Amino acid sequence: MTSLRPGSTIGILGGGQLARMLAKAGARLGLRAHVYSPVADDPAFEVCAARTIAAFEDETALAGFAAAVDVVTYEFENVPSQTAAFLEAHSLVRPNPRVLALTQDRLTEKNFVRGLGIETAPFENVESADMLAAAASRLGSPAILKTRRFGYDGKGQIMLREGADLSAAFEQLGRAPCVLEGFVPFAREVSVVAARGADGAFRAYDVCENVHEHHILALTVAPARISPQTGAAAVEMARKIAEASDYVGVIAVEMFVVEEAGGERLVVNEIAPRVHNSGHWTLDGAVTSQFEQHMRAVAGWPLGATRRHGARVEMRNLIGDEVDKWPELLAEEGASLHLYGKKETRPGRKMGHVTRVFEGRD
Repeated sequence: MTSLRPGSTIGILGGGQLARMLAKAGARLGLRAHVYSPVADDPAFEVCAARTIAAFEDETALAGFAAAVDVVTYEFENVPSQTAAFLEAHSLVRPNPRVLALTQDRLTEKNFVRGLGIETAPFENVESADMLAAAASRLGSPAILKTRRFGYDGKGQIMLREGADLSAAFEQLGRAPCVLEGFVPFAREVSVVAARGADGAFRAYDVCENVHEHHILALTVAPARISPQTGAAAVEMARKIAEASDYVGVIAVEMFVVEEAGGERLVVNEIAPRVHNSGHWTLDGAVTSQFEQHMRAVAGWPLGATRRHGARVEMRNLIGDEVDKWPELLAEEGASLHLYGKKETRPGRKMGHVTRVFEGRD
């Protein structure tokens, strides 16, 4: 396949807010979205052209889905590996399923990044309480114990401080395979949201700065408060990761910025093989949003411009009952409100976001 024609159908695994925004971006370009999810009331179903409601393990449903679409992509990285492998045998899948395998396991991901000559936090593999004790003695405290799989928004991880009960912490994470990460004394957290096309073209947005509250992204500001040299180095790291994994689509690479005498140092934290919360600012703050960019990439189309609007762009998540501020946000001049259509408000649940573009000089 070189490129799809307008009117083609892109299959999306997962039906959350990311799939919703992908479907809307594709529709503007004449691309249909067929969403596959086991959750009947997922918000993406309100805006897609076609739907399949079935388990990710249902091979009959997966075969019908693959036959109905021209390419398959996904909105989250925890798609079962057997699902991705089955679909790859029946359809084109972008990003390729090998990227899923890489990013679903923190240990595999960190070894991959290290193998590219890119710095990560110091880490140790942990598969037992004894291994945890030995790793903790080498890495010191504080350190962070994380499950190797299925962790996001602070789930599946525990901060270990001096004197912590290591056995209890391992039990709390279900004795699952883990990594222990040494603490990085970072000044700020940043991310690179970028895209790689089917032809190998690469375009990155401005490096953005992220603020987390209770382990959930609360605020993203573009551009980040880093030197031009650090920004260029961050983009080059993302390019190297995308090229080494033969990536097609939008990718996000989360990094720590460590301030040292004489400059700044970057430490890669995690890779997200999909559109990313820290890229939501591009919906109103860039020439091409990350969602349109992803649909362009997986369709084999030229990538769009990533130039930022204004001097600064801010994106704030609306988490839990913060969504109740929607009337005042609608009344605020210059604020762009995006609500995800979720039927139930819960603490810690991302219900929407608001972006603000600030004019002026950089």
